[in-house]
Amino acid sequence: MIHYFLKTTQFIPNEFHNSFFDIDFTKLYRSGYRLILSDLDNTLIPYDLDEPNEELNNKIKELQDIGFEVVLLSNNIPARINKFLKGTTIKGYANARKPLLIGVKKAFNSSPIHDKTKTIIIGDQLMTDIWAANRFNVYSILVNPIKKKTEKWYTKMNRKTEVKMLHKIQKKYPNQFSTLGLDKRA
Repeated sequence: MIHYFLKTTQFIPNEFHNSFFDIDFTKLYRSGYRLILSDLDNTLIPYDLDEPNEELNNKIKELQDIGFEVVLLSNNIPARINKFLKGTTIKGYANARKPLLIGVKKAFNSSPIHDKTKTIIIGDQLMTDIWAANRFNVYSILVNPIKKKTEKWYTKMNRKTEVKMLHKIQKKYPNQFSTLGLDKRA
């Protein structure tokens, strides 16, 4: 029901990819982006894992070698975030309260890159990650969730609203919707 009161344009990502690993970060760097604020759960790792695997650690190192600053931005609790961060060379923020901008601003302000035109937010949820990115007026990238079976009850509720919003977007913006590839997700 809430999706009827919300503007659909607030939920349209700039890009959509199957996974974090499918994003063309070299192209984004060449386009001037330097700061990546990434969600954790079901974006980088599934809920049932606590630490990054070797592939993810290598990807983070690759992004840093390219010149990106990578910052974790999660709505999850500090204990989970700290456990994940222990195995990485990045900083992160828990209790971000996305789609509110409290955590987004905190993470953004913690970076020496204080330029929204150089910032990307990556996540797996329209109702939290993409809405926050678009409200903060930064580049937004939506990825498919890694493992929906392990999601918390409140995330599952968000997914139901998300599907309704995707159908609303598809109806209102059919060309943009199919170009992004979101039709595979709805």
